Amino acid sequence: MKYNEIAEKYLTYLEEGNVDGVISLFSENGIVESPLYGLRPASEFYRDLNNDTTNSSLKLDGVFTEEGSRRISLLFDYEWTLKNNKKVRFKVVDIICFNDLNKIEKLTIIYDTVVSRKLLEELKA
Repeated sequence: MKYNEIAEKYLTYLEEGNVDGVISLFSENGIVESPLYGLRPASEFYRDLNNDTTNSSLKLDGVFTEEGSRRISLLFDYEWTLKNNKKVRFKVVDIICFNDLNKIEKLTIIYDTVVSRKLLEELKA
C-alpha cells in the first residue's frame, strides 16, 4: 500500500472511531506524540482518544510528501465532539513516519490546543 493510501485509510478509520483499524496501520512499537495526550504507544493513545470522543468529523485539506523519505504530512480540519457533547474545531497537521514495511512508526500531531485543552480538562474533572 502506498503512503497516500495509508493516510486515507488512517483518516477514514479515525473519523469512524475504528480503533482497531487505526492501530493496524502502525508498527508493533508505533507511537503517537500529541499536544494533549503526550507521547504514547499508538494503541493506548487511540483507545484513550476514543474513550473521550462521541464523534469526529474530518476534512482532508492536503497530503504533502518528501521525495526520498518515509515521511508524509496531512493537513485536515477536525471537528471533535467529546463525551460531554462539547465540540471544538481546529486545523491539524499530522506528520507520519513509516518504517520499511510501510507501517506507521511515529505520528506527530500538531494543532492549537487553546480551546481543546480546556474542554478535555472539563471532561476529565
